[in-house]
Amino acid sequence: MKREDRKAAVDAYKERKSDPGIYVVRCAASGQQWVGGAPDLRTIWNRVSFALRQGGGRPASLQRAWTEHGAERFAFEIVERLDVEDPLYDGARTLRDRLGHWRDALPAEAM
Repeated sequence: MKREDRKAAVDAYKERKSDPGIYVVRCAASGQQWVGGAPDLRTIWNRVSFALRQGGGRPASLQRAWTEHGAERFAFEIVERLDVEDPLYDGARTLRDRLGHWRDALPAEAM
């Protein structure tokens, strides 16, 4: 890859907008659910599933279920996307508030 192409790719990556929101991880075998919030939903499942495959997933109950039932029994779903253009959006505080809502609504354990 040429230096100019690489620089353009890096610049494009830096310019992309964040995609914050709330997601849920479900285990079909046990019926358990875990809910989490992320500043960028496009990358969170990669991070979570990598940690689980390496044996370092959090919370511990999620790692135990993953180890016991296997990756094929798990599903990842985005339950809410947050609008960063909304004047009421306040980053981490909004994520925390919405996470609490979904933890109670599902019900699910927090990640």
